[in-house]
Amino acid sequence: MDFSYSADEKLKSKKIIDLLFSEGKSVSKYPLRLVYVAHDFEENVPMKIGVSVSKKHFKNAVDRNYFKRVLRECYRLNKHLLIENLDSKYCCMFFYQTKEKLSYQEINEKTIQLFEKFAKTLHEVK
Repeated sequence: MDFSYSADEKLKSKKIIDLLFSEGKSVSKYPLRLVYVAHDFEENVPMKIGVSVSKKHFKNAVDRNYFKRVLRECYRLNKHLLIENLDSKYCCMFFYQTKEKLSYQEINEKTIQLFEKFAKTLHEVK
C-alpha cells in the first residue's frame, strides 16, 4: 500500500473547487465533512483531495495549519479505505468543522468512520 500524499493528489484547481461547491455531494461524520464529485482529470491518480479548516472557528493561522496537517496525515494513512472502493476518479474537499480542539487519535477515528461512510454511499449509488 502506498502511504504517500503526492503533489498529483492535491486538489489545486480553482475550477474543480468551484465545481465541488456548486455540484458536489457531501458525507459527514462530526466534526468532519467530505464533499466529493466524480470528475475525470489528467493525472494518473484515483482521487484528488484538498483540506480546509474554517477561519471562523480558528482565528490563528497556527491552529488552522495544525489541523490541516492532521487532516492530511489522517487522509494519507487511511486513503486505502477510499481508493479500494472507487469506480471512477473523484475530487474531494476534506473539512474540519468545529471549534473543539480534538486530539489526533479522535480525528483519526472519525476520519476512518467518515471514509467508511463515503465508501458505503458509493456502493448504494451503484
